[in-house]
Amino acid sequence: MSDQAPIRRITAPQIRARKNGEPIVSLTSYHAHTAAIVDKYADFILVGDSLGMVMHGMESTVGVTLDMMITHGKAVVRGTQRALIVVDMPFGTYEESPNMAFRNAAKVMTATQCQAVKLEGGARMAETIRFLVDRGIPVMAHIGLTPQSTNVLGGFKTQGRDTATWEHHINDARAVAGAGAFAVVVEGVVEPLAVEITKAIDIPTIGIGASAHCDGQILVLEDMLGLNPSPPKFVKVYGEFGGMMDRAVAAYAQEVKSRAFPSDDETYR
Repeated sequence: MSDQAPIRRITAPQIRARKNGEPIVSLTSYHAHTAAIVDKYADFILVGDSLGMVMHGMESTVGVTLDMMITHGKAVVRGTQRALIVVDMPFGTYEESPNMAFRNAAKVMTATQCQAVKLEGGARMAETIRFLVDRGIPVMAHIGLTPQSTNVLGGFKTQGRDTATWEHHINDARAVAGAGAFAVVVEGVVEPLAVEITKAIDIPTIGIGASAHCDGQILVLEDMLGLNPSPPKFVKVYGEFGGMMDRAVAAYAQEVKSRAFPSDDETYR
């Protein structure tokens, strides 16, 4: 019988309790093998709808479906033990009404066994966030640059360059915090605004292209590994996996062409 204590997943209340505490570490992941690596270091893993672009070659997140999120969510949950797993609600699955949002969020959670969902929008989504939380679904909010709204925003544009808009973004943050979100992703806003948002609310802010003074940070895993040939300007690339893969595939192709590839006897002995 093992004396080793079972590994317990981090919970949404534990993430919420990290406000003004130890910075929260997060990355995206979309399949089991990468999730198993990230799981050792991340407090939560986001199965982001960015998978539409990263995994499926889409131009935006708008075409991502609920079934796609569920498929990738299942894989990430299977590959992890300790991180809180948050699954994005894709465009068109929650905006119409709180009831619609609950049906789809419940489907995501029961099918994937994730521990929380994330949805985009500030004050306009406060009623829906409260509805979900009251019915047992932990919600992470997402404000600032909201990728599902890029058709309205006119592209991926940094928010808050005009200080006259700051009040709107701060009110969005207050609204989702007041509705019961346990944390909020703050994306693509100027650093001074991210600092003010972080000061204004009592739940953790998770920055992406925002400020180092947020309560935590998140990046798209493929961006920081160097697998994206054109990552966003704010991304620090921590690895050059794109180049490594290119060289590895080239070496394999050369061995095959030169018949230097190992024989069956050598490979499967």
